[in-house]
Amino acid sequence: MKYGCCLNMVAGGPDGTGMEHIAALAAAGYDYVELPLAEIMALDETQFTALYQALQNANIPCEACNNFFPKTLRLTGTQADSIEQTMEYVERALARAATLGARKVVFGSGGAKNVPAGFPIEEGWRQVTELTRRIGPVARQNGILIVIEPLRKAECNLINSFAEGCRLADDVDDSNVKVLVDYYHLTEEKESVKHVEQLGPHYLGHIHFANPKGRVYPSAQDGWDYSDFVKAIKAAGYSDTLSCEAYTSEYPRAAREALEFFKANFD
Repeated sequence: MKYGCCLNMVAGGPDGTGMEHIAALAAAGYDYVELPLAEIMALDETQFTALYQALQNANIPCEACNNFFPKTLRLTGTQADSIEQTMEYVERALARAATLGARKVVFGSGGAKNVPAGFPIEEGWRQVTELTRRIGPVARQNGILIVIEPLRKAECNLINSFAEGCRLADDVDDSNVKVLVDYYHLTEEKESVKHVEQLGPHYLGHIHFANPKGRVYPSAQDGWDYSDFVKAIKAAGYSDTLSCEAYTSEYPRAAREALEFFKANFD
């Protein structure tokens, strides 16, 4: 297993990328960085070059990007941006992700894809399905896997479970589109880990992880029982990337303890 951290969750800088923590993450022993793509797209060329150089200086890759779409880009509803405008963003965003070395991009983006009140959920599903079908080939050209992220209902009303994410992947029908499981969202929605165990061998493409109590960095001493989820991941035969997507006010100590926890449980 390779381990990384979503640095936007601990970002303190005005750009929101968390790039100021790249060197500390590398020093803590992580394999890669996960950075927010929407925030990366807001960087000018000088800032983007600085981000690229920070990764080079720390000798750590950006293997994954979360936060695919900004909230300002509407993907569902009658006010959805045109497919042409959205795909223009997709092409530029995936090109930047590829420049950083990313091989996975997370499609959660609850603010962008949340279905407006009064608009049929099934029509929102169709809009997201059509868009994802178009994204797949562009991602493939950039050497990137798209991973659909189910989100808790408090953040989005479309695709709230791993099982629903797998159904969307089926509808898209592209080998370059898989599904992410986020332990925090899975727990919030009280979804059975059996879905991960049963569907994971075919669909699972990435993991986000946090202690659900407060969505904080996990540790061996935090008192939470993760055993059923760990068993489900192993039963699914998954052993690729896992990112800690969590908050902490004690970075990088919490990051070091989380890495010890990940290696003790998932390796």
